[in-house]
Parts: sequence; structure tokens; C-alpha cells
Amino acid sequence: MELVLASKSPRRKEILSMVTSNFSVRVSDADESYDKETDLFLVPKILAERKALATQGGENEIIIGCDTVVIYDGELMGKPINKQDAIRMLKKLSGTTHAVVSGICIHTRDKTISESVTTYVTFRPLTDGEIASYVEKYNPVDKAGAYGIQEAAGSFVEKIEGDFYNVVGLPLCRLCQILREEFNIEF
Repeated sequence: MELVLASKSPRRKEILSMVTSNFSVRVSDADESYDKETDLFLVPKILAERKALATQGGENEIIIGCDTVVIYDGELMGKPINKQDAIRMLKKLSGTTHAVVSGICIHTRDKTISESVTTYVTFRPLTDGEIASYVEKYNPVDKAGAYGIQEAAGSFVEKIEGDFYNVVGLPLCRLCQILREEFNIEF
């Protein structure tokens, strides 16, 4: 069986390549809108399912869809729309604990398994200068919650509870468990 990552994220590709080089990337064009009444913790799972199911798979392919969001104080923070939105998000996350939720969906012609994985991240209090400097230097408009923990934003983190790679964008531990237990794939 060949793995297909249904994502254009270079971070997800890098994480998956830590355990295997036997995969290809096929970007999904799935609709990423969602009903605003949906439980925020379910949104990434729903979007991951859409991405996996919208990616055409061959008979011997396992499609992996994924979506990651940050949730804090009743707000789902996806990718910021611009630098000002990134600054707003980081100011809101400063000095708090927030949830990073990734939905994963593993799909074949015969089976579909999807779930969400949550990691809790605590930021130390940030200064306006730190936030402005980070946003200017890293332009995090392509990252959920406006930060990349694998970049300088790692210095914002006081504590992390859960899978580090989930925060980067792919819950590697759980993904590998599902692939081993449900699809007999060992790395």
C-alpha cells in the first residue's frame, strides 16, 4: 500500500518523512468551510475527512487527510487573514493555555478512520514588541493560531501537554498507531 498525504503543508510532509519516504503528496481541493454551530473540537476532524475523501485514491493507496486549528476562549483560530490578524491572535494567546487540535483521516477504498488529537500549549506572557517582531520576521499567515512552534515561537512556550508534532501540524504518534493497528503498516 502506498501512502498519499493530502496536504500542501511542507511541515506535514517533513513530519511524515521522519518515519517513511514511501509516500507521495496529492493536494486536496476540498471545501474548508464549516457550520459555525459545529463543536469547535470536531471541525478539524470534519475538514480532514473532506480533504481525504476529496483526494482521488487508487486501489492500493492510503490517503491521509489532516487539518489543524488552535482553539482558545471559544474561538477557532485557523490561519490568520493578514499580519494584523496574526498580531491579534498572538496577543490573545499571550499568557494563556490553548488547545491545538488536529483532525486526521486515513482513507482507503474499504475503510475510513478519522479522529481528532488535542495538545495543550501554554504561552508565557508576550510583549507587544515580541509579537510584532515575530510576525514581521516569520509572517505566520500560513499557520493555525499565527505561530510555528518549530520556529522562534517555540520560545513563547512554557509548557506543552501532548504530541509536539500535533502542534506542528501532524499528530505523528496517533497516525502511526492507526496505520499499524488498522492497516498493518509498520515503520
